[in-house]
Amino acid sequence: MDLGLSPRQEMFRDMVRDFAEKEVAPRAAAVDAEARFPAQTIRMMGELGLMGVAIPAEYGGAGADTICYVIAIEEISRACASTGVIMSINNSLVCDLIYKFGDEEQKRRFLIPLARGEQLGCFCLSEPDAGSDAGNLRVTALAEGDHFVLNGAKNFITNGKEADIAIVFATVGRHLKHKGISALIVEKGTPGFQVLKEESKLGIRGSSTCQLLFEQCRVPRENLLGEIGEGFRIAMVSLDGGRIGIAAQAVGIARAALEASLEYARGRVQFGRPIAAFQAIQFLLADMATRIDAARLLTYRAASLRDCGAPYTKEGSMAKLSASEVAMWVTTKAIQIYGGYGYITDYPVERHFRDAKVTEIYEGTSEIQRLVIAGHLLG
Repeated sequence: MDLGLSPRQEMFRDMVRDFAEKEVAPRAAAVDAEARFPAQTIRMMGELGLMGVAIPAEYGGAGADTICYVIAIEEISRACASTGVIMSINNSLVCDLIYKFGDEEQKRRFLIPLARGEQLGCFCLSEPDAGSDAGNLRVTALAEGDHFVLNGAKNFITNGKEADIAIVFATVGRHLKHKGISALIVEKGTPGFQVLKEESKLGIRGSSTCQLLFEQCRVPRENLLGEIGEGFRIAMVSLDGGRIGIAAQAVGIARAALEASLEYARGRVQFGRPIAAFQAIQFLLADMATRIDAARLLTYRAASLRDCGAPYTKEGSMAKLSASEVAMWVTTKAIQIYGGYGYITDYPVERHFRDAKVTEIYEGTSEIQRLVIAGHLLG
């Protein structure tokens, strides 16, 4: 098994790393403190092909593979986790979904500007009463002639405030349960579609998280993705890919915390020596590095399986579960290494700690990942 990157993947990594260090990292603290959407950064990322990494060039993307995608997410998230998740959602839950399930007209009309970063998308599955229980949707999509009429609310929608396009999952009949769920592309400005509330969050503060409301919102039938009743399958396929992206984001956050800890441990002097000279600190750093590498390799495995067309649902869940819990553990230990300084906002590790927590929650909680993995093991 070849665990190395190809020359193209190395070149891609170096390009993204250089961009992240020069353009993303310097803005990260302000993006977090001000809860500011990094609009200028997102535009530049679009020009580099980072908003549609694995989308073919004919549809506006970079035409790269999933390994390049996870490399990019890690590098961007290492610099700014908020920017990383904005990028991840647009790539994996919007662009990839339209590329796989959209017709040619939908690809030309919606996918190209999304992949180029000229527009931004959001993925609307969760509801106030349907989080992990994605089959229990209450938003309705009733057919009226050549339109569907949407009614109901969506919850915790990443990019919800800034998105130009929302992919909305709704039921054509609650009695049908998951077999009635359908996916619709809803454009910003459509009458009856509004941002009801923007959440104030613990971390990932530069990315908006919103409740969206649909009231008698009429969506043209040609905006239906796939077939009526195919929405639940579309959502699950999309989440498989999305979990790889969140795993990469978690690896990036953890790596940022490790690098900050190494720098601090070398410079912080106690009892006449840098604290890096103490075995207790060395053991923490060694465990942090080992766990991060293990999570990255799980993420690369899932990405590699996806690239070769093999099933990867279990492996994607393993990567997401491992990486998110590693990120939480590593950022906790980073604060411990910093001591009291780690608890104040003058240093970056408290931001990494706050950013890490949600990776255990969104795009499927750790508990859901364990259910997915166990289901595959037990057959």
